Amino acid sequence: MEDEGYAISYKLLERGTAVHASDGERLGAVERVLENPREHIFDGIVITTERGLRFVDAPEVGRITERRVTLSIDSAAAAELPEPDQGAPEYQARAAKGPMGRLFGPWRRRR
Repeated sequence: MEDEGYAISYKLLERGTAVHASDGERLGAVERVLENPREHIFDGIVITTERGLRFVDAPEVGRITERRVTLSIDSAAAAELPEPDQGAPEYQARAAKGPMGRLFGPWRRRR
């Protein structure tokens, strides 16, 4: 079994992190993290798959680690994931340099 690393906050989740279904099948990679900034609530992730971009709602994200996201749904259910809406605020990775970068995290809001 591969080393997934430590469990982390969604705020530290990096673009390109592997995404797997609960049955172990690799589905794709993290493209974007979605958050409700007013309420500081994790809304979900957008992943890149062979079928294009797909939205994974927060309750379907079972575990986030440094090198892997494991969903709480199996690959059959994941095949039915919808395309992402354009309504939720989106964040994308930025280079976190020095102490200030670590303080403010690796994500910036897209415009």
